[in-house]
Amino acid sequence: MTRVAAAQLAAGTDVAVNLDACLRMIDEAATAAAELVVLPEFCNHLSWYADRAHAHRTACTVGDPFLTAIAQHARRHRLYVKIGVTLARAGGRTTGTGLLFGPGGELLGESDKQILMGAENDYLDPGQRESPVIATPLGRIGMYACMEGVLNEVTRSLALRGAQLLLNSLNSFAIDEASLHIPVRAAENKVWVVAANKVGPLLPAAQLPAIAARLGVPPDRLHGAGESQIVGPDGIPVAVAPVTGEAIVVADIDVATADDKHRPDGTDILAARRPVLYAPLSGASRVRRAPAGAPTLSAAVSVADTAVLAVLAADGVDLIVLPELATVPIPEVVRALRDTTAHAVLSVRAGDAHHGVLVNADGVVGHQAQLHPTNRHPWLTNPGGELTVFELPWGRLAIVVGDDALFPESFRLAAVQDADVVAVPCSPTEPWELPLGLAERSAENRLNVVAAGTAETGGLVGAIYALSPDFTLWTAWSGPFTGVISHPVVTGVPPGSTSVRAIVRPAEAVHRNVSKGTDLVADRPLWPLDAMTKEAQ
Repeated sequence: MTRVAAAQLAAGTDVAVNLDACLRMIDEAATAAAELVVLPEFCNHLSWYADRAHAHRTACTVGDPFLTAIAQHARRHRLYVKIGVTLARAGGRTTGTGLLFGPGGELLGESDKQILMGAENDYLDPGQRESPVIATPLGRIGMYACMEGVLNEVTRSLALRGAQLLLNSLNSFAIDEASLHIPVRAAENKVWVVAANKVGPLLPAAQLPAIAARLGVPPDRLHGAGESQIVGPDGIPVAVAPVTGEAIVVADIDVATADDKHRPDGTDILAARRPVLYAPLSGASRVRRAPAGAPTLSAAVSVADTAVLAVLAADGVDLIVLPELATVPIPEVVRALRDTTAHAVLSVRAGDAHHGVLVNADGVVGHQAQLHPTNRHPWLTNPGGELTVFELPWGRLAIVVGDDALFPESFRLAAVQDADVVAVPCSPTEPWELPLGLAERSAENRLNVVAAGTAETGGLVGAIYALSPDFTLWTAWSGPFTGVISHPVVTGVPPGSTSVRAIVRPAEAVHRNVSKGTDLVADRPLWPLDAMTKEAQ
Protein backbone atom coordinates (compact mmCIF):
# COMPACT_ATOMS: atom_id res chain seq x y z
CA MET A 1 0.00 0.00 0.00
CA THR A 2 1.08 3.57 -0.74
CA ARG A 3 -0.04 6.49 1.42
CA VAL A 4 -0.94 9.51 -0.70
CA ALA A 5 -2.20 12.96 0.24
CA ALA A 6 -4.09 15.81 -1.40
CA ALA A 7 -3.58 19.27 0.09
CA GLN A 8 -5.81 22.29 -0.43
CA LEU A 9 -4.73 25.82 0.37
CA ALA A 10 -5.26 29.44 -0.50
CA ALA A 11 -2.72 31.40 -2.54
CA GLY A 12 -2.74 35.15 -3.15
CA THR A 13 -0.36 37.69 -4.63
CA ASP A 14 2.24 37.49 -1.84
CA VAL A 15 4.69 34.86 -3.05
CA ALA A 16 6.35 34.47 0.37
CA VAL A 17 3.02 33.81 2.07
CA ASN A 18 2.11 31.32 -0.67
CA LEU A 19 5.41 29.48 -0.18
CA ASP A 20 4.82 29.25 3.56
CA ALA A 21 1.42 27.68 2.93
CA CYS A 22 2.92 25.12 0.54
CA LEU A 23 5.68 24.16 2.96
CA ARG A 24 3.18 23.91 5.80
CA MET A 25 1.04 21.46 3.81
CA ILE A 26 4.09 19.38 2.87
CA ASP A 27 4.95 19.22 6.57
CA GLU A 28 1.40 18.09 7.37
CA ALA A 29 1.57 15.38 4.72
CA ALA A 30 4.85 14.17 6.19
CA THR A 31 3.34 14.15 9.69
CA ALA A 32 0.57 11.94 8.30
CA ALA A 33 3.27 9.58 6.94
CA ALA A 34 2.33 10.24 3.31
CA GLU A 35 4.76 9.10 0.63
CA LEU A 36 3.35 11.51 -1.96
CA VAL A 37 1.49 14.81 -1.68
CA VAL A 38 -0.29 16.79 -4.40
CA LEU A 39 -0.58 20.58 -4.09
CA PRO A 40 -2.96 22.79 -6.12
CA GLU A 41 -2.38 24.71 -9.34
CA PHE A 42 -0.81 28.19 -9.39
CA CYS A 43 0.64 27.87 -5.90
CA ASN A 44 3.17 30.64 -6.49
CA HIS A 45 0.74 33.43 -7.44
CA LEU A 46 -2.91 34.02 -8.22
CA SER A 47 -3.74 33.39 -11.87
CA TRP A 48 -4.47 37.10 -12.38
CA TYR A 49 -2.00 39.64 -13.70
CA ALA A 50 -1.77 43.16 -15.08
CA ASP A 51 -0.52 41.80 -18.40
CA ARG A 52 1.57 39.03 -19.95
CA ALA A 53 4.81 40.73 -18.95
CA HIS A 54 3.67 40.79 -15.32
CA ALA A 55 2.85 37.07 -15.49
CA HIS A 56 6.30 36.34 -16.90
CA ARG A 57 8.09 38.40 -14.24
CA THR A 58 6.16 36.71 -11.46
CA ALA A 59 6.65 33.15 -12.73
CA CYS A 60 9.04 30.65 -11.21
CA THR A 61 12.17 29.28 -12.83
CA VAL A 62 13.61 25.88 -12.02
CA GLY A 63 16.16 26.35 -9.26
CA ASP A 64 14.79 29.66 -7.99
CA PRO A 65 14.24 30.18 -4.24
CA PHE A 66 10.55 29.17 -4.39
CA LEU A 67 11.09 25.84 -6.11
CA THR A 68 14.35 25.20 -4.27
CA ALA A 69 12.44 25.42 -1.00
CA ILE A 70 9.85 22.93 -2.30
CA ALA A 71 12.60 20.55 -3.41
CA GLN A 72 14.38 20.83 -0.07
CA HIS A 73 11.17 20.01 1.80
CA ALA A 74 10.65 16.98 -0.41
CA ARG A 75 14.16 15.82 0.40
CA ARG A 76 13.84 16.59 4.12
CA HIS A 77 10.70 14.47 4.43
CA ARG A 78 11.70 11.85 1.82
CA LEU A 79 8.43 12.17 -0.08
CA TYR A 80 7.20 12.94 -3.57
CA VAL A 81 5.72 16.40 -4.09
CA LYS A 82 3.62 17.49 -7.06
CA ILE A 83 3.02 21.23 -7.29
CA GLY A 84 1.45 23.53 -9.87
CA VAL A 85 3.14 26.88 -10.61
CA THR A 86 3.72 29.26 -13.49
CA LEU A 87 7.11 28.88 -15.17
CA ALA A 88 9.00 31.50 -17.16
CA ARG A 89 10.15 29.85 -20.38
CA ALA A 90 12.58 30.93 -23.06
CA GLY A 91 11.42 33.46 -25.61
CA GLY A 92 9.09 35.19 -23.17
CA ARG A 93 6.66 32.27 -22.91
CA THR A 94 4.96 31.58 -19.59
CA THR A 95 3.35 28.21 -18.86
CA GLY A 96 1.18 26.73 -16.16
CA THR A 97 3.27 23.74 -15.18
CA GLY A 98 3.01 20.74 -12.90
CA LEU A 99 6.33 19.71 -11.34
CA LEU A 100 7.05 16.40 -9.62
CA PHE A 101 9.89 16.39 -7.10
CA GLY A 102 11.26 13.10 -5.82
CA PRO A 103 12.19 12.14 -2.25
CA GLY A 104 15.76 13.20 -2.92
CA GLY A 105 14.63 16.67 -3.99
CA GLU A 106 15.32 15.90 -7.64
CA LEU A 107 12.95 17.19 -10.35
CA LEU A 108 11.45 14.06 -11.91
CA GLY A 109 9.16 15.59 -14.48
CA GLU A 110 7.35 18.63 -15.87
CA SER A 111 3.87 18.86 -17.38
CA ASP A 112 2.87 22.08 -19.16
CA LYS A 113 -0.87 22.71 -19.17
CA GLN A 114 -2.22 22.12 -22.68
CA ILE A 115 -5.70 23.63 -22.24
CA LEU A 116 -5.99 27.06 -20.67
CA MET A 117 -9.12 28.34 -18.92
CA GLY A 118 -10.61 31.83 -19.12
CA ALA A 119 -8.22 34.67 -18.32
CA GLU A 120 -5.29 32.22 -18.36
CA ASN A 121 -5.42 32.67 -22.14
CA ASP A 122 -4.58 36.36 -21.62
CA TYR A 123 -1.42 35.71 -19.61
CA LEU A 124 -0.09 32.22 -20.31
CA ASP A 125 0.97 30.04 -23.21
CA PRO A 126 -0.38 26.49 -23.68
CA GLY A 127 1.95 23.54 -23.45
CA GLN A 128 3.56 22.42 -26.70
CA ARG A 129 4.16 18.76 -25.91
CA GLU A 130 2.47 15.76 -24.35
CA SER A 131 2.51 15.31 -20.60
CA PRO A 132 4.97 12.56 -19.61
CA VAL A 133 4.35 9.30 -17.77
CA ILE A 134 6.97 9.08 -15.02
CA ALA A 135 8.15 5.71 -13.71
CA THR A 136 8.77 5.78 -9.95
CA PRO A 137 9.05 3.19 -7.17
CA LEU A 138 5.49 4.15 -6.21
CA GLY A 139 4.17 3.41 -9.70
CA ARG A 140 3.76 5.08 -13.06
CA ILE A 141 2.62 8.67 -12.53
CA GLY A 142 0.89 11.09 -14.91
CA MET A 143 0.21 14.76 -14.23
CA TYR A 144 -2.53 17.09 -15.41
CA ALA A 145 -4.15 20.34 -14.32
CA CYS A 146 -7.69 21.60 -13.81
CA MET A 147 -9.18 22.31 -17.27
CA GLU A 148 -7.28 19.33 -18.69
CA GLY A 149 -9.60 17.16 -16.60
CA VAL A 150 -12.78 18.81 -17.90
CA LEU A 151 -12.06 17.10 -21.23
CA ASN A 152 -11.09 13.45 -21.64
CA GLU A 153 -8.07 13.56 -23.95
CA VAL A 154 -5.18 14.32 -21.58
CA THR A 155 -6.09 11.72 -18.95
CA ARG A 156 -7.02 9.16 -21.61
CA SER A 157 -3.62 9.53 -23.24
CA LEU A 158 -1.83 9.18 -19.89
CA ALA A 159 -3.75 5.98 -19.14
CA LEU A 160 -3.07 4.58 -22.61
CA ARG A 161 0.64 5.20 -22.07
CA GLY A 162 0.58 3.22 -18.84
CA ALA A 163 -0.07 5.71 -16.04
CA GLN A 164 -1.52 4.12 -12.92
CA LEU A 165 -1.74 7.20 -10.71
CA LEU A 166 -2.90 10.58 -12.06
CA LEU A 167 -2.12 13.76 -10.12
CA ASN A 168 -4.45 16.71 -10.75
CA SER A 169 -3.67 20.21 -9.48
CA LEU A 170 -6.66 22.55 -9.67
CA ASN A 171 -7.44 26.25 -9.38
CA SER A 172 -11.21 26.02 -9.71
CA PHE A 173 -14.39 27.57 -8.35
CA ALA A 174 -16.51 24.93 -10.11
CA ILE A 175 -18.45 22.63 -7.81
CA ASP A 176 -18.83 20.01 -10.54
CA GLU A 177 -15.08 19.36 -10.53
CA ALA A 178 -15.45 17.32 -7.35
CA SER A 179 -18.79 15.75 -8.20
CA LEU A 180 -18.07 14.85 -11.83
CA HIS A 181 -14.88 15.81 -13.64
CA ILE A 182 -12.42 14.42 -11.08
CA PRO A 183 -14.00 11.02 -10.33
CA VAL A 184 -15.02 10.22 -13.91
CA ARG A 185 -11.39 10.36 -15.09
CA ALA A 186 -10.55 7.65 -12.59
CA ALA A 187 -13.52 5.45 -13.52
CA GLU A 188 -13.37 5.67 -17.32
CA ASN A 189 -9.65 4.81 -17.33
CA LYS A 190 -9.60 2.59 -14.21
CA VAL A 191 -6.76 4.56 -12.60
CA TRP A 192 -6.18 6.30 -9.27
CA VAL A 193 -6.59 10.08 -9.17
CA VAL A 194 -5.25 12.41 -6.48
CA ALA A 195 -6.71 15.90 -6.96
CA ALA A 196 -5.83 19.05 -4.99
CA ASN A 197 -7.93 22.19 -5.38
CA LYS A 198 -7.67 25.73 -4.05
CA VAL A 199 -9.72 27.42 -1.36
CA GLY A 200 -10.05 31.15 -0.76
CA PRO A 201 -10.30 33.91 -3.38
CA LEU A 202 -9.06 33.03 -6.87
CA LEU A 203 -8.80 36.72 -7.76
CA PRO A 204 -7.10 39.63 -5.96
CA ALA A 205 -9.14 40.36 -2.85
CA ALA A 206 -9.28 44.10 -3.52
CA GLN A 207 -10.65 43.59 -7.03
CA LEU A 208 -12.91 40.64 -6.26
CA PRO A 209 -16.15 42.58 -5.52
CA ALA A 210 -15.91 44.60 -8.73
CA ILE A 211 -15.08 41.57 -10.87
CA ALA A 212 -17.91 39.58 -9.30
CA ALA A 213 -20.35 42.42 -9.96
CA ARG A 214 -19.22 42.64 -13.58
CA LEU A 215 -19.77 38.91 -14.01
CA GLY A 216 -23.04 38.99 -12.11
CA VAL A 217 -22.06 36.38 -9.52
CA PRO A 218 -21.71 36.41 -5.71
CA PRO A 219 -18.07 37.08 -4.69
CA ASP A 220 -17.81 33.81 -2.78
CA ARG A 221 -18.51 31.91 -6.00
CA LEU A 222 -15.08 33.07 -7.19
CA HIS A 223 -13.36 31.21 -4.37
CA GLY A 224 -11.67 27.86 -4.81
CA ALA A 225 -14.25 25.10 -4.41
CA GLY A 226 -12.08 22.83 -2.25
CA GLU A 227 -13.15 19.18 -1.94
CA SER A 228 -9.67 17.92 -2.77
CA GLN A 229 -9.92 14.16 -3.06
CA ILE A 230 -8.41 10.77 -3.68
CA VAL A 231 -10.42 8.57 -6.06
CA GLY A 232 -10.17 4.86 -6.79
CA PRO A 233 -10.28 3.16 -10.21
CA ASP A 234 -14.00 2.55 -9.70
CA GLY A 235 -14.67 6.29 -9.51
CA ILE A 236 -15.46 6.23 -5.80
CA PRO A 237 -13.64 8.81 -3.65
CA VAL A 238 -11.83 7.27 -0.69
CA ALA A 239 -11.03 10.63 0.93
CA VAL A 240 -12.55 14.09 0.38
CA ALA A 241 -11.59 17.42 1.96
CA PRO A 242 -14.13 20.07 3.03
CA VAL A 243 -15.48 22.69 0.64
CA THR A 244 -13.72 25.49 2.53
CA GLY A 245 -10.56 25.86 4.57
CA GLU A 246 -6.97 24.70 4.33
CA ALA A 247 -6.93 20.91 4.69
CA ILE A 248 -5.16 17.70 3.82
CA VAL A 249 -6.69 14.29 3.11
CA VAL A 250 -4.77 11.03 3.18
CA ALA A 251 -5.48 7.49 1.99
CA ASP A 252 -3.62 4.20 1.66
CA ILE A 253 -3.99 2.92 -1.88
CA ASP A 254 -2.84 -0.07 -3.89
CA VAL A 255 -1.48 1.59 -7.02
CA ALA A 256 -1.10 -1.70 -8.88
CA THR A 257 -4.86 -2.26 -8.95
CA ALA A 258 -4.92 0.30 -11.77
CA ASP A 259 -3.34 -2.31 -14.03
CA ASP A 260 -6.63 -4.23 -14.12
CA LYS A 261 -8.72 -2.65 -16.87
CA HIS A 262 -11.42 -5.33 -16.96
CA ARG A 263 -15.13 -4.83 -16.56
CA PRO A 264 -17.28 -7.49 -14.84
CA ASP A 265 -17.85 -9.20 -18.21
CA GLY A 266 -14.09 -9.51 -18.74
CA THR A 267 -13.77 -6.71 -21.32
CA ASP A 268 -10.54 -4.74 -21.13
CA ILE A 269 -11.82 -1.17 -21.56
CA LEU A 270 -8.59 0.10 -23.11
CA ALA A 271 -7.85 -2.90 -25.30
CA ALA A 272 -11.43 -2.81 -26.65
CA ARG A 273 -10.94 0.66 -28.09
CA ARG A 274 -10.80 0.95 -31.90
CA PRO A 275 -8.29 3.70 -32.72
CA VAL A 276 -8.85 3.29 -36.45
CA LEU A 277 -12.31 4.81 -35.93
CA TYR A 278 -11.00 7.85 -34.08
CA ALA A 279 -9.07 9.40 -36.97
CA PRO A 280 -11.67 12.21 -37.35
CA LEU A 281 -10.72 13.36 -33.84
CA SER A 282 -7.12 14.07 -34.76
CA GLY A 283 -7.90 16.50 -37.58
CA ALA A 284 -7.60 20.23 -37.20
CA SER A 285 -9.69 21.59 -34.36
CA ARG A 286 -12.99 22.75 -35.79
CA VAL A 287 -15.62 25.23 -34.72
CA ARG A 288 -19.17 24.05 -35.06
CA ARG A 289 -20.56 24.56 -38.54
CA ALA A 290 -24.08 23.10 -38.34
CA PRO A 291 -26.95 25.46 -37.50
CA ALA A 292 -28.55 25.34 -34.08
CA GLY A 293 -31.34 22.87 -33.47
CA ALA A 294 -34.71 23.53 -31.89
CA PRO A 295 -34.76 25.42 -28.58
CA THR A 296 -36.51 22.55 -26.82
CA LEU A 297 -37.40 18.92 -27.48
CA SER A 298 -39.58 16.56 -25.48
CA ALA A 299 -37.66 13.33 -24.85
CA ALA A 300 -38.44 10.15 -22.96
CA VAL A 301 -37.06 6.77 -22.02
CA SER A 302 -39.56 3.94 -21.97
CA VAL A 303 -39.99 0.25 -21.33
CA ALA A 304 -40.44 -1.93 -24.40
CA ASP A 305 -44.23 -1.73 -24.33
CA THR A 306 -46.06 -0.47 -27.40
CA ALA A 307 -49.00 0.81 -25.33
CA VAL A 308 -46.66 3.01 -23.28
CA LEU A 309 -44.84 4.05 -26.45
CA ALA A 310 -48.11 5.02 -28.15
CA VAL A 311 -49.19 7.17 -25.19
CA LEU A 312 -45.87 9.02 -25.15
CA ALA A 313 -45.94 9.67 -28.89
CA ALA A 314 -49.57 10.83 -28.85
CA ASP A 315 -48.77 13.15 -25.96
CA GLY A 316 -46.23 15.05 -28.01
CA VAL A 317 -42.94 13.39 -27.03
CA ASP A 318 -40.55 13.90 -29.95
CA LEU A 319 -37.84 11.34 -29.13
CA ILE A 320 -38.33 8.06 -27.28
CA VAL A 321 -35.44 5.74 -26.45
CA LEU A 322 -36.14 2.09 -25.61
CA PRO A 323 -33.76 -0.17 -23.69
CA GLU A 324 -30.94 -2.01 -25.39
CA LEU A 325 -32.16 -5.16 -27.21
CA ALA A 326 -35.78 -4.30 -26.41
CA THR A 327 -38.06 -7.27 -27.07
CA VAL A 328 -40.55 -5.50 -29.30
CA PRO A 329 -40.70 -5.95 -33.09
CA ILE A 330 -39.86 -2.91 -35.15
CA PRO A 331 -43.19 -2.99 -37.08
CA GLU A 332 -45.03 -2.73 -33.77
CA VAL A 333 -42.94 0.28 -32.78
CA VAL A 334 -43.78 1.91 -36.13
CA ARG A 335 -47.50 1.28 -35.55
CA ALA A 336 -47.30 2.76 -32.07
CA LEU A 337 -45.99 6.00 -33.61
CA ARG A 338 -48.71 6.33 -36.24
CA ASP A 339 -50.27 9.74 -36.75
CA THR A 340 -47.43 11.40 -34.78
CA THR A 341 -44.12 13.07 -35.64
CA ALA A 342 -42.26 11.17 -32.92
CA HIS A 343 -39.05 9.23 -33.48
CA ALA A 344 -38.05 6.18 -31.47
CA VAL A 345 -34.67 4.52 -31.03
CA LEU A 346 -34.14 0.89 -30.08
CA SER A 347 -31.44 -1.69 -30.63
CA VAL A 348 -31.62 -5.14 -32.21
CA ARG A 349 -29.32 -8.05 -32.86
CA ALA A 350 -28.67 -8.37 -36.59
CA GLY A 351 -26.84 -11.68 -36.92
CA ASP A 352 -23.30 -10.99 -35.73
CA ALA A 353 -23.92 -7.24 -35.40
CA HIS A 354 -25.74 -5.00 -32.93
CA HIS A 355 -27.70 -2.17 -34.52
CA GLY A 356 -29.39 0.90 -33.16
CA VAL A 357 -32.50 1.56 -35.20
CA LEU A 358 -34.20 4.93 -35.71
CA VAL A 359 -37.88 4.70 -36.64
CA ASN A 360 -40.89 6.98 -37.09
CA ALA A 361 -44.47 6.50 -38.23
CA ASP A 362 -43.29 5.88 -41.81
CA GLY A 363 -40.88 3.08 -40.89
CA VAL A 364 -37.14 2.72 -40.41
CA VAL A 365 -35.21 5.97 -40.87
CA GLY A 366 -31.70 4.63 -40.32
CA HIS A 367 -29.33 2.22 -38.59
CA GLN A 368 -26.21 2.64 -36.46
CA ALA A 369 -24.01 -0.40 -35.77
CA GLN A 370 -22.25 -0.83 -32.44
CA LEU A 371 -18.60 0.10 -33.00
CA HIS A 372 -16.81 -1.69 -30.14
CA PRO A 373 -17.14 -5.44 -29.57
CA THR A 374 -17.19 -6.37 -25.87
CA ASN A 375 -17.43 -9.62 -23.96
CA ARG A 376 -20.97 -8.87 -22.83
CA HIS A 377 -22.19 -9.78 -26.33
CA PRO A 378 -19.83 -12.54 -27.54
CA TRP A 379 -21.90 -12.88 -30.71
CA LEU A 380 -20.99 -9.34 -31.78
CA THR A 381 -18.16 -10.04 -34.22
CA ASN A 382 -19.13 -7.60 -36.97
CA PRO A 383 -18.81 -4.09 -35.53
CA GLY A 384 -19.61 -0.93 -37.42
CA GLY A 385 -17.07 1.25 -39.16
CA GLU A 386 -18.30 4.79 -38.48
CA LEU A 387 -20.66 6.92 -36.44
CA THR A 388 -23.50 8.52 -38.39
CA VAL A 389 -25.39 11.69 -37.48
CA PHE A 390 -29.02 11.91 -38.64
CA GLU A 391 -30.69 15.18 -39.68
CA LEU A 392 -34.13 15.41 -38.07
CA PRO A 393 -36.67 18.24 -38.05
CA TRP A 394 -35.50 19.46 -34.64
CA GLY A 395 -31.75 18.97 -35.01
CA ARG A 396 -28.97 16.43 -35.39
CA LEU A 397 -29.17 13.01 -33.71
CA ALA A 398 -26.43 10.45 -33.09
CA ILE A 399 -27.03 6.93 -31.78
CA VAL A 400 -24.48 5.35 -29.46
CA VAL A 401 -25.29 1.64 -29.24
CA GLY A 402 -24.78 -0.63 -26.24
CA ASP A 403 -21.28 -0.74 -24.82
CA ASP A 404 -20.15 2.06 -27.16
CA ALA A 405 -21.40 4.20 -24.26
CA LEU A 406 -18.31 3.15 -22.27
CA PHE A 407 -15.94 4.96 -24.58
CA PRO A 408 -15.46 8.75 -24.44
CA GLU A 409 -14.32 8.56 -28.05
CA SER A 410 -17.83 7.54 -29.22
CA PHE A 411 -19.35 10.79 -28.04
CA ARG A 412 -16.40 12.85 -29.25
CA LEU A 413 -17.13 11.50 -32.73
CA ALA A 414 -20.72 12.71 -32.35
CA ALA A 415 -19.56 16.13 -31.15
CA VAL A 416 -17.14 16.76 -34.02
CA GLN A 417 -20.04 15.98 -36.38
CA ASP A 418 -22.12 18.62 -34.60
CA ALA A 419 -24.72 16.33 -33.07
CA ASP A 420 -27.24 18.00 -30.76
CA VAL A 421 -28.73 14.93 -29.10
CA VAL A 422 -27.41 11.40 -28.58
CA ALA A 423 -29.76 8.46 -28.08
CA VAL A 424 -28.15 5.66 -26.06
CA PRO A 425 -29.83 2.25 -25.80
CA CYS A 426 -27.44 0.65 -23.30
CA SER A 427 -27.49 -1.50 -20.17
CA PRO A 428 -24.94 -0.22 -17.64
CA THR A 429 -23.14 -2.86 -15.59
CA GLU A 430 -20.95 -0.73 -13.31
CA PRO A 431 -22.23 1.90 -10.85
CA TRP A 432 -20.25 4.80 -12.38
CA GLU A 433 -21.67 4.55 -15.89
CA LEU A 434 -24.90 6.55 -15.46
CA PRO A 435 -24.06 9.16 -12.78
CA LEU A 436 -20.50 9.83 -13.99
CA GLY A 437 -19.95 8.38 -17.45
CA LEU A 438 -22.98 9.63 -19.37
CA ALA A 439 -23.18 12.85 -17.38
CA GLU A 440 -19.59 13.61 -18.43
CA ARG A 441 -20.26 12.68 -22.05
CA SER A 442 -22.97 15.33 -22.03
CA ALA A 443 -20.86 17.92 -20.18
CA GLU A 444 -17.55 17.63 -22.04
CA ASN A 445 -19.14 17.61 -25.51
CA ARG A 446 -22.20 19.85 -24.98
CA LEU A 447 -24.56 17.06 -25.99
CA ASN A 448 -28.04 16.23 -24.79
CA VAL A 449 -28.08 12.52 -23.94
CA VAL A 450 -31.12 10.21 -23.63
CA ALA A 451 -30.20 6.74 -22.33
CA ALA A 452 -32.36 3.68 -21.63
CA GLY A 453 -31.47 0.20 -20.46
CA THR A 454 -32.62 -2.77 -18.44
CA ALA A 455 -31.46 -3.48 -14.91
CA GLU A 456 -30.37 -6.94 -13.80
CA THR A 457 -33.71 -7.17 -11.98
CA GLY A 458 -35.55 -6.45 -15.22
CA GLY A 459 -36.71 -2.91 -14.58
CA LEU A 460 -36.11 0.21 -16.63
CA VAL A 461 -32.90 2.15 -15.95
CA GLY A 462 -31.39 5.17 -17.60
CA ALA A 463 -31.49 8.94 -17.48
CA ILE A 464 -32.01 12.06 -19.56
CA TYR A 465 -29.12 14.55 -19.53
CA ALA A 466 -30.30 17.97 -20.74
CA LEU A 467 -27.98 20.84 -21.52
CA SER A 468 -28.72 23.80 -19.30
CA PRO A 469 -28.94 27.30 -20.78
CA ASP A 470 -27.06 28.38 -17.64
CA PHE A 471 -23.58 27.42 -18.85
CA THR A 472 -20.37 28.59 -17.13
CA LEU A 473 -19.84 32.31 -16.55
CA TRP A 474 -20.10 33.09 -20.25
CA THR A 475 -23.87 32.91 -20.61
CA ALA A 476 -26.54 35.03 -18.96
CA TRP A 477 -27.93 32.93 -16.12
CA SER A 478 -31.68 32.69 -15.57
CA GLY A 479 -31.10 32.40 -11.82
CA PRO A 480 -28.25 32.78 -9.33
CA PHE A 481 -24.90 31.39 -10.43
CA THR A 482 -24.47 28.07 -8.62
CA GLY A 483 -20.81 27.33 -9.31
CA VAL A 484 -21.59 24.67 -11.93
CA ILE A 485 -19.63 25.03 -15.15
CA SER A 486 -20.95 22.23 -17.36
CA HIS A 487 -22.89 19.54 -15.47
CA PRO A 488 -26.14 18.72 -17.33
CA VAL A 489 -29.60 18.72 -15.80
CA VAL A 490 -30.24 15.05 -15.03
CA THR A 491 -33.64 13.35 -14.92
CA GLY A 492 -33.20 9.86 -13.54
CA VAL A 493 -35.47 6.83 -13.74
CA PRO A 494 -37.09 6.05 -10.38
CA PRO A 495 -37.40 2.32 -9.53
CA GLY A 496 -40.51 0.76 -11.00
CA SER A 497 -41.01 3.42 -13.69
CA THR A 498 -42.38 2.50 -17.08
CA SER A 499 -41.27 5.79 -18.62
CA VAL A 500 -39.66 9.10 -17.76
CA ARG A 501 -39.76 12.26 -19.83
CA ALA A 502 -37.87 15.55 -19.78
CA ILE A 503 -37.16 18.58 -21.94
CA VAL A 504 -33.79 18.64 -23.67
CA ARG A 505 -32.34 21.63 -25.54
CA PRO A 506 -30.80 20.88 -28.95
CA ALA A 507 -29.99 24.56 -29.56
CA GLU A 508 -27.73 24.68 -26.51
CA ALA A 509 -25.29 22.28 -28.19
CA VAL A 510 -23.87 25.23 -30.14
CA HIS A 511 -22.63 26.85 -26.92
CA ARG A 512 -19.27 25.19 -26.39
CA ASN A 513 -17.19 28.00 -24.88
CA VAL A 514 -16.61 26.73 -21.38
CA SER A 515 -14.59 29.89 -20.72
CA LYS A 516 -13.24 32.85 -22.61
CA GLY A 517 -11.09 31.43 -25.36
CA THR A 518 -11.76 27.77 -24.54
CA ASP A 519 -14.12 25.74 -26.74
CA LEU A 520 -14.83 22.25 -25.39
CA VAL A 521 -14.64 20.67 -28.84
CA ALA A 522 -12.63 22.99 -31.09
CA ASP A 523 -9.89 23.43 -28.49
CA ARG A 524 -9.39 19.78 -27.63
CA PRO A 525 -5.64 19.20 -27.28
CA LEU A 526 -3.95 17.60 -30.27
CA TRP A 527 -0.90 15.93 -28.69
CA PRO A 528 -2.91 13.37 -26.67
CA LEU A 529 -4.80 12.44 -29.82
CA ASP A 530 -1.63 10.84 -31.19
CA ALA A 531 -1.79 8.24 -28.43
CA MET A 532 -5.56 7.92 -28.73
CA THR A 533 -5.63 7.25 -32.47
CA LYS A 534 -2.74 4.78 -32.65
CA GLU A 535 -3.16 1.04 -32.35
CA ALA A 536 -1.54 -0.50 -29.26
CA GLN A 537 1.82 -2.10 -29.99
